[in-house]
Formats: sequence, C-alpha cells, structure tokens
Amino acid sequence: MDHLSELENRSIYIIRESYHQFGRLGMLWSVGKDSTTLVWLCRKAFFGRIPFPVIYIDTGRHFPEMYAFRDECVERWGLDLIVARNDEALARGVGPDTGEKLTCCTLLKTQALKDCIAVHGFDALLLGIRRDEHGIRAKERYFSPRDRQFQWDYENQPPELWDQYTSQADDEFHIRVHPLLHWREVDIWRYIQREELPINPLYFARDGRRYRSLGCMPCCEPVVSDASSVEEILEELRTSKIAERAGRAQDKEDAYTMQKLRALGYM
Repeated sequence: MDHLSELENRSIYIIRESYHQFGRLGMLWSVGKDSTTLVWLCRKAFFGRIPFPVIYIDTGRHFPEMYAFRDECVERWGLDLIVARNDEALARGVGPDTGEKLTCCTLLKTQALKDCIAVHGFDALLLGIRRDEHGIRAKERYFSPRDRQFQWDYENQPPELWDQYTSQADDEFHIRVHPLLHWREVDIWRYIQREELPINPLYFARDGRRYRSLGCMPCCEPVVSDASSVEEILEELRTSKIAERAGRAQDKEDAYTMQKLRALGYM
C-alpha cells in the first residue's frame, strides 16, 4: 500500500470509530485545504454521503472566495451545513481589526462554537488539524477531551498507543477528534493532486503572491509565490523555508498565547 493510501485508511478508521462511539457527531469545516480534505475523507468513509452536519464558524471577516467556495461544495456534495456565528459580538463590532486577538478569537470563534454545541447537542467534533502545523497542535491526541467550559488540559491527556484510542467520554466532556493529525502539509497537497479535489483559489498565486493558510482577512497575509497549480505548490514546498502559518496573525504571537487560545477552546 502506498503512503497516501496508508494515511487515508488510518483517517477513515478514526472517522468511522467516531461515528460508532458518539451519538451526535459534527465536523468543523473552515473551507481550507485540510478541512476540505477531511470532508472528502468523510465522504469516502460513508460511501459518498456524510451522515452528520458540517459546521462553518463565520466570523463575518472571511474572504469572499471562502464563502463562494463553501456554497459551491455544499451544493456539489449535498452537505448538511450549519453556520455558527456570535451575532451579539458581531453587532458590537468585535473583530480582529478592533481588539486584541485573544478576545476576538474567543468571542467570534470559540464562543460561536460553544453556542453551536449547546444548541445542537454535539458529543464530539471532527477537526482537520495536523501535528506539523504548530508546536501547540503537536500536543494534541486523536481523541482529545474538553470540559463543559471548553478547557483543554494539555498536561493531562489520554495515552494513545499504536491504534488503541481512548474514544469514550463521560457526561462531563465533549471530544475533539483529529483524523488528520498524522498528515503533513505536503501529504495534503499530494492527496489533493491524486484525488483531484476542488480547492479554494486563494491558495494559487496572483500577482506573485498566494495564501498558504486561510482565516479572517485582517489576520491573513499572502506569501511571495508564483505557484499557480498544485504541481507548482508541491515543488515550492520542496525548497521552502517559510512556516506554513507564517501569514496567520495568531501564530506570530508568543507560544504561550497560542497555547492559551487552544486551552480555552480555539480550533
């Protein structure tokens, strides 16, 4: 079995295990390359039709191309989409360009997700994060418990040995499930190439720049690049010394700030 198929099979195993273990499962979808790959894997896991909702956290500050790509994929794949927003915070004008990042991310992302879980009663959520994205994310487990206040106890996590996962949760927790944890950025792009997945056009170069990681407009900066195809992106990654999330404002903060964001429930 080739490397990409091994990655795929392991992820599909985790996705199906989650669906078996948890009564109410949802999936977070940012419409970026990783979470769109996760949508594709979920479709494969259930023979083309995802039997649970996909959740889009809308901060009101996303690129127009993100909304357009989201709506196109929802129609193409017949997704059950839930749009989660913190309308109260948005009405007060909270945004990444009006306040400090910890407050903004907490209100527009974490609180919006917390409200969504309360309304829909999710027991577990699938997320498309990878260990190689950020040092803090490298501390995650495939099945990662959160308490009712969304707190993540990164110093006391369940052991995961071989393919033995702690996927059961008691009534005091919800679980974050990370089926892509073992993938690398280059694996994602090679898989996109192999499967011919649709991808957000912001990832491809325009006028000598492209986005390598997507989020809110005020918090994202493009990197210098002429890569206008998946093949060219793969060649660029072979020699690039720039971190994947170098253009994301949250990742320019000190490591403690990012760890605190994730401990409070940040995606």
